[in-house]
Amino acid sequence: QVQLVESGGGLVQAGGSLRLSCLASGNIFSINEMGWYRQGLGKQRELVARMTRGGSSSAADSVKGRFTVSRDNAKNTVYLQMNSLKPEDTAVYYCNAKGLTTATMTFLELWGQGTLVTVSS
Repeated sequence: QVQLVESGGGLVQAGGSLRLSCLASGNIFSINEMGWYRQGLGKQRELVARMTRGGSSSAADSVKGRFTVSRDNAKNTVYLQMNSLKPEDTAVYYCNAKGLTTATMTFLELWGQGTLVTVSS
């Protein structure tokens, strides 16, 4: 069974840092793209940052210079280092994988269950 499992969310004061991790578990051959989206209360889900298997990355303007996405292809893991956190970063953060290939099938897109990040002022 293939699934994405996030960890690292929690409560932090403004200006603080958190590191999110997402492990894709299962008999996985490759993952084209891994990244992070977030959804604040009453808001639509939005892209935070993503990275391709080859290392190309992109991030939302609102987090550039503060958040860094990275991944370990050998471990099928993507990370999100979040620095200088602001109250407006408060949201549920979801791990996302696109083009995940196993021995028997390819998943176009998978989502994790989400991890809550709360930034207090």
